[in-house]
Amino acid sequence: MDSVANILLTALVFSPLLAIVILAFVPNHQGGAIKQIGIYGTLLPLILSLWMYGSFNNESANLQFVEKHDWISIPIGMSQSGAMFTFDIGYDLGVDGISMPLVLLTSIIATLAAVASWQVKKRLKEFFILFHILLIGMLGVFASNNLFLFFIFFEMTLVPTFFLIGIWGYGEREHAANKFLLYNGIGSGIMLLAFIVLFVMTRTMNIDQIVTMLSTPENPAAAALTPAFRYGLFMALFIAFAIKLPVFPFHTWMLKVHVQAPPSIVMIHSGILLKMGAYGLLRMGIGFFPDEAYQFSTWFAVLGIINVLYGAVLAFVQKDLKMVLAYSSISHMGIVLLGFASMNTIGFQGAMFQVVSHGFISALLFFLIGVIWDRTQTSMIDDLGGLAKAMPFAGGILLAGAMASLGLPGMSGFISEFFAFLGLFGRMPVLAAVGALGIVLTAVYLLRAILRTTFGKMPERFIGLADAQPMEVIPMVVLLGCIILIGVYPALLGIPMQQALKTIVPIVTGIGG
Repeated sequence: MDSVANILLTALVFSPLLAIVILAFVPNHQGGAIKQIGIYGTLLPLILSLWMYGSFNNESANLQFVEKHDWISIPIGMSQSGAMFTFDIGYDLGVDGISMPLVLLTSIIATLAAVASWQVKKRLKEFFILFHILLIGMLGVFASNNLFLFFIFFEMTLVPTFFLIGIWGYGEREHAANKFLLYNGIGSGIMLLAFIVLFVMTRTMNIDQIVTMLSTPENPAAAALTPAFRYGLFMALFIAFAIKLPVFPFHTWMLKVHVQAPPSIVMIHSGILLKMGAYGLLRMGIGFFPDEAYQFSTWFAVLGIINVLYGAVLAFVQKDLKMVLAYSSISHMGIVLLGFASMNTIGFQGAMFQVVSHGFISALLFFLIGVIWDRTQTSMIDDLGGLAKAMPFAGGILLAGAMASLGLPGMSGFISEFFAFLGLFGRMPVLAAVGALGIVLTAVYLLRAILRTTFGKMPERFIGLADAQPMEVIPMVVLLGCIILIGVYPALLGIPMQQALKTIVPIVTGIGG
């Protein structure tokens, strides 16, 4: 059993390779077989991640399922005694209470997005091969305990996403794909420079070792970094991950992607890829430079408020349901920043709850928009109306998803927002009160958009529209079930997260959070 545990994370991260290999030998004309393999291929990482989550020790704050191997050794010179100096890069994997829920989130949404890809009609083989390459990258990002591996997996998500948007998206798909690659490429370049500097200063790529070195003033690596230089590295990491999250004003690329990408890829993009920015900011930005993060916390709050209010106000005036949800994502990611600004365990927990909660909620809502588009060929609010009459099941799920997004008690959105604002009220009550206005605006713009879509007079051309089919019901029910489960039993996420966050917060605050 121990030998299996020693390779479990590697098996999980690279399990989509099995589907890729099988797909490579399936003829292009066998579309049904390709779709089945594409969907079933996501079940193996889902099963492995569920097994790992069930086996996870919630009482431990340490990394679990750790894999550590020698990998790359770079000779850099020789001492006078003839000994060779080398820079060593290890193969380091491991998950804790922060990354384990994100691995499970990735596996669940990827499986449901594969089911949603049943509607894809062209170049199926290429689509599902790129889909599974993307899945490897996403799992690898959250499983990595090494800057080099993290960067490789991070970049592995960019290329397949670029093609999945540019080939299978809607009318302006190429422009959206190019904008996605440009912004994320700039962010990756900034992140790479910061990683190289950290590697040169610490002579290690291991994330835990870097945290230990930089938090120990007596360590030569920490002593060599002046306060200004440390702040510069923190800002580089912040900008790199702020582009991914995204934080205003680095958000414009995301709007295009959410509107132009196919529904299954938007589910992954909004549900998982954006969350890599929040994860990286906590794990590396705040984790490596806690003092600088504490100094920057007021700006975390200010930028979070801008995100929350800016996204909410612009979502209210949109006429396209996709744009409403795109600006809603910007607003909800602002709550993540507000949680980080609190610099305490409750706020950090609220931020990470929001990451997981919004992953499920946004995936559900964008999937439903795809279902509506498939039947009506439009997502414009003025062209829709009365869909609950023709599509009562899909309309009901859409309304339930909106309730979750606006923070209805009993659903995951309420727990995450409550914790984030509770943490911030304890430290910055005035800014927290201003940010809380976004909760009111969220109810306004979501109810306006959803009620006008599902109720009112239905256009004659929509009479007789088919309600959700079995392949569409599966993602709806599973995603809504996850949202409600977290809402009524938040300890499912809270207990493992608390242990991991308790190791970060004392370092940041110096007072135990």
